[in-house]
Amino acid sequence: MSLATRKPRNTSGRRSGAPTISDVAVLAGVSPMTVSRVINGEAKVREATREAVNVAIDTLRYAPNRAARSLAGGGQMRIGLLYSNPSAAYLSEFLVGSLEQASRSDVQLIVEKCDIGDHEIEVARHMIESGIDGVILPPPLCDSRAVLDVLTEAGVPTVVVATGSPPEGSAAVTIDDFEAARAMTEHLVKLGHSRIGFIIGNPNQTASRLRHEGYLAAIADAGLAPDESLVVGGLFTYRSGLDGAEQLLDAKDAPTAIFASNDDMAAATVAVAHRRGLDVPGDLTVCGFDDSALATTIWPELTTIHQPIADMSRAAVELLVSAIFNRRSGGKDANGHVVLDYTLVRRQSDAAPRRRPPSRVHL
Repeated sequence: MSLATRKPRNTSGRRSGAPTISDVAVLAGVSPMTVSRVINGEAKVREATREAVNVAIDTLRYAPNRAARSLAGGGQMRIGLLYSNPSAAYLSEFLVGSLEQASRSDVQLIVEKCDIGDHEIEVARHMIESGIDGVILPPPLCDSRAVLDVLTEAGVPTVVVATGSPPEGSAAVTIDDFEAARAMTEHLVKLGHSRIGFIIGNPNQTASRLRHEGYLAAIADAGLAPDESLVVGGLFTYRSGLDGAEQLLDAKDAPTAIFASNDDMAAATVAVAHRRGLDVPGDLTVCGFDDSALATTIWPELTTIHQPIADMSRAAVELLVSAIFNRRSGGKDANGHVVLDYTLVRRQSDAAPRRRPPSRVHL
């Protein structure tokens, strides 16, 4: 899927049959982005490649027009957003923020789905060859080493969002996942819970590790004994939340509270509780992470960590635009790291544990 905040500029004024930047790229055996770098005099081009491009320009008698100057630094930017997120609620907020900021910054935003696996490399390369000026990677692609390597090799400015470990050479927008998870777990301890279940996120995402570590730190700070039976794996999907909740609630000494690493898995936990005849929060407290739209569309509404998803995507666009302008003006690459605030939002899904054994009915 491709979305643009503005229609492409009209280039129909070029005389019929005139060579294009793509023609130069084909003759020189390089990408349009490489041609634009040579035209712009950027240093990150091998001498042999620069010579091949210049020969192709002379051979074709190519003269950069307005569209070419756009690639080289004189016109509207084109930035890409690659996504592959199992949470529709998270993705929706991220896209809204990105599109709003792209419109404010007068840049064209190209949105492409990028499935994890070999396809992710193919899509990333296609976007690079289309002449994109920079790329934003929300989770889980923010932790895809394959995609990051392709973008780094091509010299494309990149901003990763919500990663637990910002890679060297890329700008990043994050929250403090460790402290956020610790704060939520401390909140549950203060309510009186001592058996707190935790559903980990996708193991391939670095933020999952930090949230798990924050949970463990709060358990240790409270003087509670760590219990491996209270921690189960998840994938940030609703389906994995169902499986994780079933596993936790099937235990002989089940938890009185479950903290899921995102709202999708927390919503699934509420569904499992209802199916078993458990009252939320009377019999079971359930908390999530993200504060996506899903948190307020289920009953009871979720107590959760508010991650400012739309603001993070807006900050990512701003960072990327700044990095591209900096490069076009001959400055060094700007690889800033922006950390935004999180908030613990209390709603109706948490309460102190019952003092009497709950009635558990399996349907």
